[in-house]
Amino acid sequence: MSDIAIVTCRTLPEPDPDEAPLLDACTEAGIDVEMAAWDDPAVDWGRYRLAIFHSCWNYYEDPDGFRAWIDKASSATALWNQPQTVLENLDKRYMAKLESQGVPIVPTRFLDRNTHLGDILEETGWERFVIKPKISAASYMTKRFCRGQEEEAGAFACEILATRGAMLQPYLDSVERGGEVAVVCVDGEFTHCVAKKPRFTGSDESVSVGFQPDEAQICAARVIMSTVREKSLYARIDLMQAATGEWLLSELELIEPTLFLLQHPPALRRFVGALGRL
Repeated sequence: MSDIAIVTCRTLPEPDPDEAPLLDACTEAGIDVEMAAWDDPAVDWGRYRLAIFHSCWNYYEDPDGFRAWIDKASSATALWNQPQTVLENLDKRYMAKLESQGVPIVPTRFLDRNTHLGDILEETGWERFVIKPKISAASYMTKRFCRGQEEEAGAFACEILATRGAMLQPYLDSVERGGEVAVVCVDGEFTHCVAKKPRFTGSDESVSVGFQPDEAQICAARVIMSTVREKSLYARIDLMQAATGEWLLSELELIEPTLFLLQHPPALRRFVGALGRL
């Protein structure tokens, strides 16, 4: 039996900056790891003591298949993060649940085929807004629109809704000044963060060097993580700043986030150390 599978997919939609440093650090620590694709039916998951979700970045293309794989793999090995945590994090309706628990979130409306986009925009006053799927990754089918583009935006929403649910959020001006701040949590500790520039369909991710989250960002991240019922090996809390200065949850990544380990080597060491203790 091999020790640990790092779960990926057969065809990565984009390069994984964390893969090489993670594999190298595990080798140096004497931990036996190998990459294994969730969508490869030839993989025997019973060979592994643990399987760590990592770069399974195509799951949104077949969410039902991904759920079925989780059910099958979890009967053969231990999955981290834990299966229930991952399943609850698949659909971004978790945002509404977190809001009901007192977490400040980027204002979000969930769309269906009966939704009239113009009515929502009149009600909210949002001048710029983003439409994206409820189940997605890497900014898949994510676009920004302005008032006056309701017809184009409505057609795009219908395109999404033909195969999956969709959501609408305001485009916050703060992301153009400082970006979206991604706070990384490894084995219960907020290790570092990066600033990410806005990303939409067809664009590459652009991030800053690693830096330490300030007190307000840590406080916001701590409130968000307190809602996660099961222990998590890793998490990424993506925050945007409201005009009031309050930090709002943009996305809570508990499945397969890039952790920007190159930007902060101590987080890599902590991650590998945690693997050795699982």
